[in-house]
Formats: sequence, structure tokens, C-alpha cells
Amino acid sequence: MLSEKSLNFLEQLMKCSGPSGFEIETAAVFRKYISQFAGRVYTDVTGNTIGILNEKSDFKVMLAGHYDEIGFQVVHIAEEGLLYIRNVGGIDKVTVPGTEVEVLTEKGRIHGVIGKKPIHLTEEKDRSQAVEIKNLWVDIGVENKKEAEKIIRVGDPVAVKSNFTRMGKNRIVSKGMDDKIGAFVVAETLRELSTRKINVAVYGVGTVQEELGLRGATTSAFGIAPNVGFAIDVGFATDTPDIEKKTLGSIYLGKGPILSRSADDNPVISKILRAAAKKKKISYQEKAGYRASGGTDTAIIQLTRGGVATSLIGIPNRYMHTPVEMCDLRDVEAAIKLLVETIVTLKPGQTFIPGID
Repeated sequence: MLSEKSLNFLEQLMKCSGPSGFEIETAAVFRKYISQFAGRVYTDVTGNTIGILNEKSDFKVMLAGHYDEIGFQVVHIAEEGLLYIRNVGGIDKVTVPGTEVEVLTEKGRIHGVIGKKPIHLTEEKDRSQAVEIKNLWVDIGVENKKEAEKIIRVGDPVAVKSNFTRMGKNRIVSKGMDDKIGAFVVAETLRELSTRKINVAVYGVGTVQEELGLRGATTSAFGIAPNVGFAIDVGFATDTPDIEKKTLGSIYLGKGPILSRSADDNPVISKILRAAAKKKKISYQEKAGYRASGGTDTAIIQLTRGGVATSLIGIPNRYMHTPVEMCDLRDVEAAIKLLVETIVTLKPGQTFIPGID
């Protein structure tokens, strides 16, 4: 079970706001927490935060969870004081109107709401269509452009208002679960490993700008040059109506993390993960994935320098890329345990070349 201290960190991390490219607040919370147990911690020029255990070892294991989130950015301030925005990352446009947001300014968070024309004034043919982001605006309650410009600048990032909630015994809901829950798993895996004997160096990384093209993983993996890389991200839960299991598989909240089998997953590492799960009786779920490669930090870590043995660990997630993503703490706990029990078995000199014993 996660400790009260860990759960407090989880809530603090989820309440951070950091759209891709603007992860400063989230990085600070992540950095402060892992500094309590990592041997060395630093944030690089891109914004990735790296905590290291057993740095003296030449054999390096990288854990990556991206702590950026989807959001918006101010592109224009209208005469009425309304803010026009563009999306940062893949926004589900259907869920955007009426969303409470916060403009992240140099002087603090400014509350706002995303507005649109009332449905009563919308033509019948347009009522069932998602409104384009360029035709929405953020209303911050001011009366004109001059008043808005006193507190807002063009380029300020806009995040969904913090909304972390515990639901029932095991479920958690928050904006930005994708993928601050993965960064949380990285931090907790580091914490657990700091109390265990390990034979390898472990680099726990909170990566940035994943939603814009895996950019933080690109730079951090190149700098670390790991032998093995685990990316922890969210994966689609298919336990809700109208999700086609025949193409996406059967993935449930609370039944364990997702172990995928795709071109991004090294067969040797995959075998080691499953062996650890079997030995320690850790529940997990199998998934072939909805694409053969790509979409997570795993893909770019794998292609770093001369190649890295990688594997993706997924946390089942409902309502991805909306303001109310949902995960289950049992899956989080199992992912942490699986990573810990796998990493303690790794030793310098191991080969991960497929088909070579």
C-alpha cells in the first residue's frame, strides 16, 4: 500500500499545472520529492528532472514518466478582454467548452472559463459539431483589453483548473493524469529502490514535452545513454461502453499495469518483467497495442544512440485527454512493485539482444 506521504506527494503532483513546454511548477515538486532519497538530482536545460541511484555503476537503467500535460496558450487578447487560445497537445475538442482553466502568468494563476456561443444561438446544423479551438475563448472576468493586458501576456500557458479527487477506495480522478501518474510511478520506484540493494545505476526521469513529440525523452535519453529503458505511461482502459475490445483488447481498471508487446518492447526485457511478475505474484494485463510502434517515450528511448533495450509499462486510464482522467491506485502500486522487483535482478554485463542467450 502507498504510504500517506506518497499519497500526499501524488496529490501535490496532480494539482500542479504544466502544459508541454511550461512544466516548471511540476518539475519543482518532482525534484523536491526525489531529492529526499536519490543520490543526485538535477533538472536539465530542456526541463527534464533526473534522479540517480548508484551512479558509480556503468550499467544504466532509465525510468521515464512524462510530467507535461495537454493545455492551451494565449495567442490574442480581444477588445472585450477575452483571450483567444490554441491547443498545446492533442485536445479532445468536444470536452473543452465550459471548462474551468487557469492562465499561468508570472504573477500567479488567473482563473478563467472557456466560453462559446450559447446553444440557443447556434444554428441547428452546428449544434452537434465540436467547436474549433480558434472559435472558443477564455473569459477571465475583465471588461476590456486594457484591463486584461495588466495581468495577461500573449504566450501565457493555460491549464485546466486543478481538480484532483479520490473516488471510492481505489480510484483517482484528475486533469493531467496523462502522464503525471507515470512520473509518480518513477518517483516511487526510485524511493523503493533506494532501500534495496541494486547492482546497476538507476536514472529516474520526469520528462517534458512528450505531448509535442517525445521531445524531453529524446534529449534526456541521449544524455544518459542507458542500457535499459522503461517508459511508464497511461494506456487505454477498455472497460467502458462503446470501446471495441476486438481491436484494443480487454483492459480494466484495478487489474494491474499493462505490459505491451510491440516493436518498442525488447523481447528479453519483456521476458524478465513477466518472470518477476510471476515470481512475486504481481497482477498485470497483456496488450498488443493499437499501433505497431510509437506514441510514447519508449519509442524514442529505444532509438537512442546505438539502441536501447526498452519496455512500456502502462497504467490503465479512462477518459484520456479530457479534464477528468481516471486511474486506479492498485494498478499504480503493482507497477511500482513490478519495476522494483525487475530492476533488482538486473546486473552489469547482461545482454538484451533478441535470440542470443
